[in-house]
Amino acid sequence: MPVTMPPDRFDELVGDALDLVPAELAGAMDNVVVLVEDRNPDEPDLLGLYEGVALTERTADYAGELPDRITVYRDAVLDFCSDEREVVDEVAITVVHEIAHHFGIAEERLHELGWG
Repeated sequence: MPVTMPPDRFDELVGDALDLVPAELAGAMDNVVVLVEDRNPDEPDLLGLYEGVALTERTADYAGELPDRITVYRDAVLDFCSDEREVVDEVAITVVHEIAHHFGIAEERLHELGWG
């Protein structure tokens, strides 16, 4: 059974997860925005998505680009979890996972590290 949660509470959890990112890493994040949407239209079960050019891939030609996007999909996370405690944990995992992509860490490596 999916978890029921007001959108503002879910947004708060995403903010809390961002607050867990160490200051030196948060300070190194560049030109990226974190968003919450209901679902990914192409992959409805996707919990989060990073779209952009990872910091490790940027060159001098990167200037003037629109911000990278980290999206957390509220309805998919709520469907995936069975209680609020799981939602808190899954939001944190998803946020860290997508931030790691911003820093150029590949999916396979994230799985090896237990953040898959």
